[in-house]
Amino acid sequence: MNKTSVLGAAVLAGALVAPSFGHGGTYRGPGDTVPPPGGGAGGPAGAAPPPSAGPAAPSSPGPSSPGAPAPASPGAAPAAPGASGPTTGAGPDLGADLSLWDFWWGFNKEPYLNLRARVRAVGVQSGSDDLFLGRGTQLKTQGSLRPTQDQIRNEVVPALKWALENEEQNDIITGALIALAKIGDVSDADGKSEFVEIISGFLKSPEQEISETAALALGILADDRAVPNLVGLMLDDKTGRSLIERDVPFRTRTFAAYGLGLVGYTTATNEMRQTISEHIVDFLQGPSLAQPDMKVGAVQAIGLIPLDWDSTIEAEENSNAAYVANRRALLEYLYMKTDPVKRGPEGGFDDHRVRAQTPVAIARLMTNGEELPEGLDELREQIVERFIKLANNRQERVEVRQSATIALGMIGDAGDSKINSKIFKALEKIAKDSPDPQSEFFGVMAIAQMGSRKGAGDDPRALQEDAEDFLTKALAQGKGQKAPWSAIALGVFGNALIENDGAISTSLKSAIREKFARKKSPVERGAYAVALGLIKDGSSEELLLDALEKIGSGQDEVRGHICVGLGLMEATTANEKLNDLVKNSKYRPDLLKSAAIGLGLLGDKSAVGVLVEMLKDAPGLSSQAAIATALGTIGDTNAVTELVRVVRNEADQEISDVARGFACAALGITCDKETFPWNTKIAVNANYRANVRTLTSPDNGDGILDIL
Repeated sequence: MNKTSVLGAAVLAGALVAPSFGHGGTYRGPGDTVPPPGGGAGGPAGAAPPPSAGPAAPSSPGPSSPGAPAPASPGAAPAAPGASGPTTGAGPDLGADLSLWDFWWGFNKEPYLNLRARVRAVGVQSGSDDLFLGRGTQLKTQGSLRPTQDQIRNEVVPALKWALENEEQNDIITGALIALAKIGDVSDADGKSEFVEIISGFLKSPEQEISETAALALGILADDRAVPNLVGLMLDDKTGRSLIERDVPFRTRTFAAYGLGLVGYTTATNEMRQTISEHIVDFLQGPSLAQPDMKVGAVQAIGLIPLDWDSTIEAEENSNAAYVANRRALLEYLYMKTDPVKRGPEGGFDDHRVRAQTPVAIARLMTNGEELPEGLDELREQIVERFIKLANNRQERVEVRQSATIALGMIGDAGDSKINSKIFKALEKIAKDSPDPQSEFFGVMAIAQMGSRKGAGDDPRALQEDAEDFLTKALAQGKGQKAPWSAIALGVFGNALIENDGAISTSLKSAIREKFARKKSPVERGAYAVALGLIKDGSSEELLLDALEKIGSGQDEVRGHICVGLGLMEATTANEKLNDLVKNSKYRPDLLKSAAIGLGLLGDKSAVGVLVEMLKDAPGLSSQAAIATALGTIGDTNAVTELVRVVRNEADQEISDVARGFACAALGITCDKETFPWNTKIAVNANYRANVRTLTSPDNGDGILDIL
């Protein structure tokens, strides 16, 4: 629904751009700056995009301010974050410079912000004695945790079910479906799932937006009992057609594929993981399809499913079951599909967008927080060798080369092994002189990731100093977008060290601090502000606060990044300023969202009451989206009762259906069963340059990465 996508936009980095609509309401991606379905960066094989290609943060990319034209209805994704720079790839003029660092930050920021965990901890309620919520309910003087299960089951869930039973407006229905899925079900006495049944009932809706949202919601629900329905939808078989009462549209099939990956990611049984994986491989081995979206979704999904390493499976002759006997078998299958000779004529792997998803899917299966078991060294070396060749193969599509670069950074670590040294040297070469600027920037980030990751062996941090030296020099000497990319990479590098008890050099902090003080470019200053926050440089607190005060209102994107930077470095002296920005940014949705994120990072929820009142009479879609997302970001049990009243249309004033849809979305965010937004597992390390419309849709906000 539109509302969710809009929200997402806001959540991106800290600033919201004009929202676009789609399914439950939140746009996470970089607006209409992402390549359209036809492909994006990189024209014909071997063609490198013009000298400027990179991600743009949720806030705003670059030169123009983040407030693109507001969408007409709530579920849309916000427009490009400040789209205005040159395009970076063959095809139509996309109106934005994809080389901006903000795009990467927009898709990857959630684990660094970790907002939900911070907000659910006891926090600050500055000025709470004077703040009231709704009809005179005084806010608590101390922060509170997430809503209680009693409140969720007896207050929130009934309101969402009521909306589904009584409303017909798309935004309200899709918002309520996604919210229920985020909350999660409780089995009844017979072990049945009420939510699977409720959500499945909307699959037959004649409104495509509602029908496909229901398919996606079954995946977000992450309940094994939804698997038969999702398989039927993905395969467009008798079961799927009976659920939808027609042939299953390709978008619904694609969302079902993603949904299967989400269930496989969380299910408790390896048998279910094997079952899901086998159905997905069957689908991948099927004939090429007119729309690559479905195969893209299937590859993304299978990369989320952590099969056991040593399991077995009974496989009939000519069955694909052998490919999913265990994780090694699945890795070998995907590895085969990266070989243009062995991947075979069947399946959709000849499409470059499908091929571009495969290296990251492989890397995810190899790096899901556990060490590779013994006996995998040879396969790991083969995969690394293949990815190095892919990353440097100018006869291959540029999107595939970019994905291979990203995957190398995911697989490598700082340990003193020969394979790590080989990865590091390959990434150094890519980051220094790749003919494709986007690959260069991804190479810089890959060095930060592997260099900060503790390895095994006698010296688990052997490459850490080399990585820091490379990144520091790139920051000092980088031209154009190289410097801000190096800064955000240093932030990621330093943040990982902090999280793993490593030491950050004083020179690293001062180098970024000096860049922020000297540079005036909004794009660069935003990167330096976020980087300083990531490395928790408390010495920069006064510098950032002073800049926030002095920078003009025409630069909301950089002001938003400063708000996020202050929150990340836990600058509690910023509370009052950030609260003022929230209260005074009713007509500046991007800045409002960023200030709310900053407050959430600081554990300050004192703006909740103000935001609830603002939502009721917000002037436009962008503002409603930003306010609802902000409520989801910093809201807790204090906000729930009034949001429920908005959903039920019982507030003291008349509220639009769009605002009520956003209230559903806010309840879903506030009561989410997961620590991070559900699509974080797909968004992190994604190559958003290898785009299809169901992955991220800048104009409609109805792609997987657009829905919060």
